[in-house]
Amino acid sequence: MSEKRKELQVAALCNGTAIDHIPSDQVFKVVSLLRLQSLQNRITIGNNLESKKMGTKGIIKIQDKFFAEEEVNRISLVAPNVVLNIIRDYQVVEKRRVALPQTITGIVKCNNPKCITNNEPMLTRFDVVDAKKIVLNCHYCDIKIQKEDIILK
Repeated sequence: MSEKRKELQVAALCNGTAIDHIPSDQVFKVVSLLRLQSLQNRITIGNNLESKKMGTKGIIKIQDKFFAEEEVNRISLVAPNVVLNIIRDYQVVEKRRVALPQTITGIVKCNNPKCITNNEPMLTRFDVVDAKKIVLNCHYCDIKIQKEDIILK
């Protein structure tokens, strides 16, 4: 019987957050949504890693960074099945799934060119009409946007 050698595909994290089970094609959108490019923390990004459930996946590990719930829930638009692992002393002390908030502010562009948010300097605001299919409704002009039509700011 041959024993398979198990090794880490991405370096272990002492303290911080590991964002796991990101669809491979969404990894860099997650980086952008969480504004990770502006952090000074050590960040490890693994993409197109082997996954039994997903085929391939991405993972992002951020040293000494712990996100507020509203920060992390932003990524649920592009990666709804992400698992957040909170790590302390190389041990996972908490696992959380992201959840789509009821209201999304400032990260989605309204598709209606006549919407006030496209003509005045103000934040967009969308109410989630259907969390499973990801359907959003603009608070200002009442247009509904399907997941495939969402444009991130």
